[in-house]
Amino acid sequence: MSLTLRHNLTSDYLDAARRLSPPKKRRRIVAYVESYDDVAFWRTLLSEFETDERYFQVMLPSQTSLSKGKKTVLLNTLNADKLGGSLIACVDSDYDFLMQGATALSRRINQNPYVLQTYAYAIENYLCYAETLHDVCVQATLNDRQLLDFPEFMRRYSRLAYPLFLWNIWFYRRHDNTTFPMYEFNQCVRLQDVSLAHPYRCLDDVRRRVDAKLSELRTRFPQDIEHIDALGEELTQLGLTPDTTYLYIQGHHLMDGVVMKLLNPVCTQLRREREKEIRRLAVHDEQFHNELTAYENSLAAVQLMLKKNDGYKGLYLYQWMREDVQRILEMK
Repeated sequence: MSLTLRHNLTSDYLDAARRLSPPKKRRRIVAYVESYDDVAFWRTLLSEFETDERYFQVMLPSQTSLSKGKKTVLLNTLNADKLGGSLIACVDSDYDFLMQGATALSRRINQNPYVLQTYAYAIENYLCYAETLHDVCVQATLNDRQLLDFPEFMRRYSRLAYPLFLWNIWFYRRHDNTTFPMYEFNQCVRLQDVSLAHPYRCLDDVRRRVDAKLSELRTRFPQDIEHIDALGEELTQLGLTPDTTYLYIQGHHLMDGVVMKLLNPVCTQLRREREKEIRRLAVHDEQFHNELTAYENSLAAVQLMLKKNDGYKGLYLYQWMREDVQRILEMK
């Protein structure tokens, strides 16, 4: 028998065998998330772990209503019979990670192995990862000139917010949401208008507000000062340091009240520079208008680029989440 004929017969046999034995069905794991905006983030993470044997379907927690949110996710998963085998929950940590069991909700999230949490306050904190903000500006403006050292700015900002943030967590751990609530902390650490000529000057206002509130709290609660110091030591084990505080504060405040306050003037300036360059290099008006139109049509809103930012994969908190997914998949 010739080699060609033998090869053809072998191929025919294998094809017939495949038809008689259909491929093994992939295991589906449903991942419930809090909202539409969360789908892309969790898809980015979970897709890394898809194989020929399993895949993930990321979806909202209710198939019978438009109910969304963290409580709906947990309600629909924590008591489910198949949780862990084919169903997991993916939620923002908010303060629950830092609470470390001080509340019932925190205990449920931190102790349940089939609940994935962000560790950072929310997804927005990942999108605002300082090391990636220059890239966001480049995508929004198509101009690669660096006008602001974002990592350095966010380090300085975090160091200012850190001591006051510890007080905020301290009260929340004691189930006191009124003495120094989150919204008041956010007011103390918000940014006003940012000047690119003197970008760090806006932090002076933050420092004055923080110092005033710290003085007030230390005067009113001197017995808690030593506990605040001990809390800082404890939270270091959770990744919270003076340099990383911005990753743990409320995500929407960080995005709207801090990062967008930086990105808007930076991107405005970068676009103006590019437009001036086009005007300078254009030979005549028609070329200028054509080139300017082409440039403007290629631009994207900076907030849209920020929401599409996926450069956070090197962040240590993201690595923790990857380890959690791997641990879930290895559980029997």
